[in-house]
Amino acid sequence: MNTEMRLAELLASADDAYRTLDQAYVSLDQDKVLRTRNILRIPNEPSRRGGKVSYAEWAHVVGIFQTLLFMHLEEKQNNRILDVGCGTGLLAIASEQFLGPQGQYLGLDVSRRDIDFCAGHYPKPLFDFAHLDVANPHYAPTQQGAPLAWSVEDNSFDMVTALSVWTHFSETDARYYWREVSRVLKPGGRALITCFLLDEDYQSSLAYRSDEPGRFHTLAQSRWIFDQPCYGSEMWFSPRWVDVPEQAIGISKRGLKSLLEESDLALVKNYSGNWKELPGVYFQDVLVLEKPVR
Repeated sequence: MNTEMRLAELLASADDAYRTLDQAYVSLDQDKVLRTRNILRIPNEPSRRGGKVSYAEWAHVVGIFQTLLFMHLEEKQNNRILDVGCGTGLLAIASEQFLGPQGQYLGLDVSRRDIDFCAGHYPKPLFDFAHLDVANPHYAPTQQGAPLAWSVEDNSFDMVTALSVWTHFSETDARYYWREVSRVLKPGGRALITCFLLDEDYQSSLAYRSDEPGRFHTLAQSRWIFDQPCYGSEMWFSPRWVDVPEQAIGISKRGLKSLLEESDLALVKNYSGNWKELPGVYFQDVLVLEKPVR
């Protein structure tokens, strides 16, 4: 047996061991939870997807966005929350305490597998989920190609969330679904949208990643260099390592400005992400948007 095959076997064995230990650990750990009841809904390892597998990281990110929701929801109960790209429900867990007896969470995703999991894991009617049969070249390449309007009423949600969704949108899709956010938010409603914003902090971070032009300290540091135009765009870019642009997409400040100009949404706050080698609330940038009351 050659070295590569042996290494593959060892890694597979380690993954199996991790899943077994995770199942036992999560069960035992949940018995110790005293005050943070919503994290009892964190799933086991096979269903923790969306770029975060570690139980600890799920709990950590749930806490970050639970805090952001508290800070940016005007009312703390009875909210209607639309989660775009819900995955297996990380933000469903963060949203739970803000729903109350009259609120509801609706999660949308292009992954039928994730929607089927969520429908069986989170209780109705507090949580509801819907599959978007629309293509994304990275996450759903075989589904229909054209952008698809969300099957929800205008002006019907207090909050829209999108965790690592605009980081996988081409310019065409980013513009289309930005208008959808504006459409479905109530006047005065807000949105939390994460992205890779190629702003001044990003430009400054490039100086810390190189000893000399074109040479980077580590693969991790060079991973988030967005220098490849996406489908000829002048404002949406990908790193060089992607197989398709939608694997990771950053947006320039000019691109963000154009999104704001063509919608009713106003930028209330931008929490800069720590992917830029700076302290940050979260890994990606978090944009807080508001639909004005006319």
